[in-house]
Amino acid sequence: MSLKVLVVNSGSSSIKFELYQMPEEKVEARGLLQRIGEPGSELKCRIGNEELVVARSVPDHAVGLKLIMDTLTDSANGGLKDISEIGAVGHRVVHGGSAFSETVLIDDEVLKAIEERSALAPLHNPPNLLGIEVARQLLPNVPQVAVFDTAFHQTMPDYAYAYAIPWELNEQDHIRRYGFHGTSHRYVAARAARLLGRLPSETNLITCHLGNGCSITAIRRGASVDTSMGLTPLEGLVMGTRSGDIDPALFTHLARTKGLGVKEIDTLLNKKSGLLGLSGLSNDVRTLLAASKEGHGGAVRALAIYAYRIKKYIGAYTAALGTVHALVFTAGVGENSPAIRERSLDQMAPLGYRLDKAKNEQAVRREMDIAEASSPIRILVIPTNEELLIAQDTYRLAAKA
Repeated sequence: MSLKVLVVNSGSSSIKFELYQMPEEKVEARGLLQRIGEPGSELKCRIGNEELVVARSVPDHAVGLKLIMDTLTDSANGGLKDISEIGAVGHRVVHGGSAFSETVLIDDEVLKAIEERSALAPLHNPPNLLGIEVARQLLPNVPQVAVFDTAFHQTMPDYAYAYAIPWELNEQDHIRRYGFHGTSHRYVAARAARLLGRLPSETNLITCHLGNGCSITAIRRGASVDTSMGLTPLEGLVMGTRSGDIDPALFTHLARTKGLGVKEIDTLLNKKSGLLGLSGLSNDVRTLLAASKEGHGGAVRALAIYAYRIKKYIGAYTAALGTVHALVFTAGVGENSPAIRERSLDQMAPLGYRLDKAKNEQAVRREMDIAEASSPIRILVIPTNEELLIAQDTYRLAAKA
């Protein structure tokens, strides 16, 4: 059955979308609407071979999604003839808590569950939910599907997801590690198994999603058994503006010595820390690499801490898995920065990670095995494609529906 699937990623002030022809997996349109509810709203999209920029006031998500639909169905743009051609809509939802371990068709019960978990992701779930509600209004008879960032990690055992706090806080308040970037980790894990010629159920992997947000996942027999992000996306690796792992007592220390409030500390750790805070220059790895070559002390320091944290997690997850068939680098930095990959694997050959430096330099925006031929563990660069995975899941469920 052929079906056009619209993939929607609704953020707090943006909507990212892609339109697929399934099951051919052909991208017919993609775009990004930015600055919703702010001055200077702008829709940039590609429909077929046409590049479009629409500058228009967009006060809310309802107007924004309607603008996207109107643009897709504008005959002058060579897109859809009518909105009714869209056969299903797939939505990225950041937090499903422990309620969802797989992709689901959206109904009123699912909407309620997403809303109930908004306290766990207050910056993400409300706009995700709003995007779903608007899409259901515009396409009332079309199957809508939710793909959760947290779902892939629901296979973690309790000894990996639990914090060492009173157990009733886990049971009653759902305070535990959930993990994120699950759609990306799931996509590259499936692709890695295929490249290795192995069944996912027979494959152990460590997948490194390195972008402005970073996470690393240990995968045993195709299932996530540990991941670096926790209750929120703040835990784990050093990121663009997020601190990653810290001593929890830092929070009370800052409150006591600096007089900072909860919101101020939250902003400090999420938006002013990471590479930006360490370097005092930028959260962009490319900028920092260039600056470090010129001797910028903050850039040198930030990159050293960033790569060291990645190396520590790779080592820890190697121990947790015992046997690792491949290490995978993905996302903006992971796919495009040979320098970060090399730094992260420095002196890791004794653990089985033998990087071929020449191949590593060639692996930019391309799928490639960058390990030495003799390396016991393969090292793969695999561009992620979360939108495609959402389209695949949506098509599968919509076809059944």
